[in-house]
Amino acid sequence: MRCVNEVPAQDAIVARMAQVLVSACLLGRECRYDGRACRDPELERELARRGEVALPFCPEEEGGLGTPRPPAWIEADGAAAVLGGGDRVVNAEGADVSAAFRRGAEGALAACRAHAITRAYLKERSPSCGVCRTHVAGGLVAGPGVTAELLRRNGVEVRGVE
Repeated sequence: MRCVNEVPAQDAIVARMAQVLVSACLLGRECRYDGRACRDPELERELARRGEVALPFCPEEEGGLGTPRPPAWIEADGAAAVLGGGDRVVNAEGADVSAAFRRGAEGALAACRAHAITRAYLKERSPSCGVCRTHVAGGLVAGPGVTAELLRRNGVEVRGVE
């Protein structure tokens, strides 16, 4: 299932072989919190069909968190509040990992800017990458993760991959 949170494109023409940011776990990298991957061959075929070249990226590793790592979730109010400093991301051990999540999101945005990337395919349900659903207060709720929110705010089209 695909979930799209699109930002209107300023240029309707998509260049052949455009580079896109992709959650590294979707491409087979074992970087999820549990040390596993969730490779998505359907996504890989779709990227090839569209002429898009994937730049694999894991915001949580980029932010300095190891793999495996304790599961984490947004504490109460959502990704926008985390980015604004009014909420936290906490892990199952009770540690505040907000700074790592913000660093990872900023790293994703920097990668998009450095490579002229305007579209990202991100892993749903992640407190970093979720586009339409993420974990808040220990439950799954509607709303983006920290990285998806920052990219969307800055004009990157984000697409959730289940």
